[in-house]
Amino acid sequence: MADPNSIDGVLVQWGDRLFYPGNRIVRPRHEPRLHAPATRERAAAIRQRIAATIFRRAPQVMVKVTGGGRGMKAIAAHFRYISKNGRLDIEDDQGNVSRGKDAVRELADDWRFGGSFIDDESPRREAFNIMLSMARGTDPLIVQRAAREFARAELADHKYVMVLHDHQANPHVHLSVRAESKQGKRLNPRKADLHRWRETFAEKLRGWGIDAEATRQPTRGASCNYDPIWRVKASEADRLRTSTPRLKGGSAARSSRAEALESWQRIAVALGSSDAPGDRALGAAVSRHVAAMQRSVVPQRELRGADLHEPQSDRGTAR
Repeated sequence: MADPNSIDGVLVQWGDRLFYPGNRIVRPRHEPRLHAPATRERAAAIRQRIAATIFRRAPQVMVKVTGGGRGMKAIAAHFRYISKNGRLDIEDDQGNVSRGKDAVRELADDWRFGGSFIDDESPRREAFNIMLSMARGTDPLIVQRAAREFARAELADHKYVMVLHDHQANPHVHLSVRAESKQGKRLNPRKADLHRWRETFAEKLRGWGIDAEATRQPTRGASCNYDPIWRVKASEADRLRTSTPRLKGGSAARSSRAEALESWQRIAVALGSSDAPGDRALGAAVSRHVAAMQRSVVPQRELRGADLHEPQSDRGTAR
């Protein structure tokens, strides 16, 4: 059987590629000496992520930039929309909670004059609209608490407002964030930022006892483009007449799936060689996951018109 330290090293190396894609792997000239306690702790975290992904099928969180306002007119309109014209509580970055049309107007005035002046129309985006969502059945108040902690961690230097929507199937929080920070730095979220935001939101939910994950599609063996917001809303209201698969077939998507498949294969071999029964059971589950991923990689034309569905735990969440 393999050395436990060697197994942990494989889990850390290949698990990081699966679950922490921002960590670039640079190959040194000589094999590094890994600090055993740190490696064991990191490997244990990877084992937990593997179990959540392929055993428990933990619900996937969604963090999505849904748009943004180019000027105060659009920003104020969004405030009215997310607060249902003042009927719902709206919370600002200071933790102040208010309700009513007057409160919404006061918040808009604070954003207009607090910092660089925002005119009614602007050539640049002055705010970003973000939605944080969790699977149906999740306690909405916990979603709100996790969203609050997320905003404090990721958007600490920006003005923002947040509103909980719990009247739909999936509890979610709308965040509107002022693009310019209090220090004059502008927010410009990129793909890596969005993945980090998902990781942060999932971590905050787990802190409240909610089983939540923020695993990338290739890691889960998924390969679909997710529906835009208008399709999601239409589906929830039973107004969506057609549903067609929106498969990712580009070279970047194929490369990501191949990299994820290699990582899973390496992990399956390492866990399968372990003396620990728990590791071998996990390795067998990883092998089944690998087989399912290999079966799913078929020409897109064979799937055209197929009835594709996400696992129940992922439905309505992202991604």
